Amino acid sequence: MENLVINGVEYAPVNRNNGNRAVVVVDRGWIFAGDVERKDGRIYLSRAVWVFRWESVGFAAVVADPSNADIRPIDDVELPEVSEIFSIPVNESWGL
Repeated sequence: MENLVINGVEYAPVNRNNGNRAVVVVDRGWIFAGDVERKDGRIYLSRAVWVFRWESVGFAAVVADPSNADIRPIDDVELPEVSEIFSIPVNESWGL
């Protein structure tokens, strides 16, 4: 988002998510989170976790508070970029 000027005052967006951690939803229903690096058509997730399942809340509630889900540690993940459905930036300790 670009800066916004209202009544002569310039406002800049606030980045509440330090670093490059994201929840990444990929095809076939897999959901991971990790520190994201994109290179040569691949997605690399370090400090990765697997969002295994959740109940009683929607996906937005899981992103807002990962304690709402069964999150399991997993080794680093490497994915083809074309398998990504979408990703959501999250804070640097999300799911850990």
